Amino acid sequence: MSFAEKKALSLTCHALIPGIDPPYGYQPSLAAGIVFCVLFGLSMLVHTVQALWKRNWWCFTFVVGCITEVLGWAARTWSSQCPYNGNAFLMQISTLIIAPTFFTAGVYVLLGRFIQIFGRNSSVLSPAMYLWIFCTCDVVSLVVQAIGGGIASSESNQNTSTKPGTDIMVAGIIFQLASITIFVACAADFFRRVLRHHRLSSMSGTVVPLMAAMAFSITCIYIRSIYRTIELLQGWSGYLITHERFFIALDGAMMAPAVAIFNFIHPGWFIPSQKTVSVDVGQEMSSKSSEQPVFNDA
Repeated sequence: MSFAEKKALSLTCHALIPGIDPPYGYQPSLAAGIVFCVLFGLSMLVHTVQALWKRNWWCFTFVVGCITEVLGWAARTWSSQCPYNGNAFLMQISTLIIAPTFFTAGVYVLLGRFIQIFGRNSSVLSPAMYLWIFCTCDVVSLVVQAIGGGIASSESNQNTSTKPGTDIMVAGIIFQLASITIFVACAADFFRRVLRHHRLSSMSGTVVPLMAAMAFSITCIYIRSIYRTIELLQGWSGYLITHERFFIALDGAMMAPAVAIFNFIHPGWFIPSQKTVSVDVGQEMSSKSSEQPVFNDA
């Protein structure tokens, strides 16, 4: 098939033609597209109600992330019927790369709330620094990936090599993985300090489930980031990117529980109030008045 014929095919909705691979390297699954649209759609609705009910406005980062995921999986559902359509392909690439950034932003804020609860010495960075540093890194990464994607798309439309644009995209996603790795290390250090000084025993019982939910969400996001980095390193014709089962298992099936966990263990209900924290800390101080202050050697 000539380049002109492929170009014309990308502008229409055409069923799969035997022997001619779609941009994905396969025909996306209709069932997977519908399932993830429903999962992220339900999570979005519940998060919206929860955020409004508890007035946790920062939790709308989860709502926006879910909306973006729905758009991406809707595009893949579209592609299941129109596998060659270029607009559907580009729509799912852009949205599903961006969506996790909103989830990580919510996790950054949540970790900052925990630092406020346990004290500044429970972390190497202040709550504000987490948000500014890592959100900035995410934005820079997305801009670099967008530039690379734009160049690759332009080169593809002109039937020239997409390698320069792809290399820029890879640089952006490697930078993002490095940023998340540093954040994971900081979060692990926070957990180490809290556990080392036995602070959990002095806090409300709702703190432990929420901390566990945050750790679970971070793990899912990190696994997805590793997968997407390796996927792009292999190129557009690599094994991972041309086999949908990996995308379903290591992207969709990672992001859905990463955000849905906060529907069941929502910060609005599980973060202790300032009054509760003050009472808990006061009780600890009165019972351990002869001990050294916590975190003094972290």
